[in-house]
Amino acid sequence: MEVRNERFLSTAHVPVSIALGDVERQINAQVNGLIYEDNSLDDNNRDQFMTKVWKRGTILVNAQDSLFHFTVPLRIWVKAGVSVLGFTQYKETEFEIDLRFKTKFDLDHDWSVNTHTEADGYGWVRRPTVNIVGLNIPITNIVGRMIDKNLGTITKTLDQQVRKNIDLRTPVLKAWNTIREPYLISEKYRTYLQVVPKRILITPLRFEGRVIRSTIGFEGFTLTTTGAKPEVKPAVSLPDLVVVAQVKDDFQIGLLSEATYPEAAKLAADEFVGKSFSFSENRYTITITSMDMYGQNDNLIIKAGLKGTINGDIYLSGRPYYDPQQQTISLKDLRYDLDTRNVLQQSASWLLKGPFARTLEKQLTIPVGSQLADMQKLLQERLKNNQIAKGITINGHIDEIKPDQVYLTPTAMLAVVNARGRIDVKVEGLQ
Repeated sequence: MEVRNERFLSTAHVPVSIALGDVERQINAQVNGLIYEDNSLDDNNRDQFMTKVWKRGTILVNAQDSLFHFTVPLRIWVKAGVSVLGFTQYKETEFEIDLRFKTKFDLDHDWSVNTHTEADGYGWVRRPTVNIVGLNIPITNIVGRMIDKNLGTITKTLDQQVRKNIDLRTPVLKAWNTIREPYLISEKYRTYLQVVPKRILITPLRFEGRVIRSTIGFEGFTLTTTGAKPEVKPAVSLPDLVVVAQVKDDFQIGLLSEATYPEAAKLAADEFVGKSFSFSENRYTITITSMDMYGQNDNLIIKAGLKGTINGDIYLSGRPYYDPQQQTISLKDLRYDLDTRNVLQQSASWLLKGPFARTLEKQLTIPVGSQLADMQKLLQERLKNNQIAKGITINGHIDEIKPDQVYLTPTAMLAVVNARGRIDVKVEGLQ
């Protein structure tokens, strides 16, 4: 994680399309049978009114101009007190009606669902009547006034119930933690793709025919790590939701190639141990007997054992870098460390002045190209039409590979190249 910085910030681009047919199916699955009842004649300031409301048929959903339009078919039974000449008679009626509502749907920064619902009229399917002395008397106007009077309360209650009962935080937090879980892309190199999300972005809902569209963006750091599977503790909270006009579809992944210090030292030993070097017209000769390597801050330290005109260990330090042409880890500015310089100044200044350090710098290379090429190939395969769950498919393409640098950890050198490209996570349907 030491390689994280703003240059590696990426966005997973998630176009979401939801068919209105799926919305209808979800709503109708949840709303059935008796949906409201008032069983008291004495509540609401003794209104002498009782009612029961049933869903009569399929709730229809349409969308236009950033609004949802709902048509709710209802069957309604009413019992009401009717005063005639000072006497109250209780009459019952049953009728059918289609209520219409329009709703604006928003998501708040704290992931609460916020709706604003307004009545959009109604249509009679079977008009209400009451039987008085054997005659069915239409009371459409009276019931219509009651409905008009109560529509404001109905829409307010709908909005309150939506805000109370729709929980987005739980499924989004589950998705957040799923994204954070390291994903094995190569058993051979023990390489994991790791995403460290920072923000969640969303574009306003837009309606295209019978489809609701939006784009969600998971913005964060995306990189590969090698070795044991990284331990990631589950998050318990979500960052604020950020509404944006557009979500970018670019991403960057740091492809890491690992060269452990023992492996690098073995390669160096195979190249140099046993080689001899002469100085000052063959007056001095040394032979390399051993080589070891380790990291110190940003420098690679080389410990070389020598025998010949001088015997013992010397230490050199240099800055490793990734050479994209040769696809190797190479060294620059290789020089003797301070203690070694002090000793050589007194006993072997000829070694300081000779080309020994430059020769090591020029010839000491650690090949990592095949690792990087294999990981790039594996990553591209994982980004091609990869269905990670029902209705969720990842597609992406790597457009460009740029070298970054070599990072030193306590155990290894990591050659990093940045894979830049585009990634889409297509979500279809509501399950």
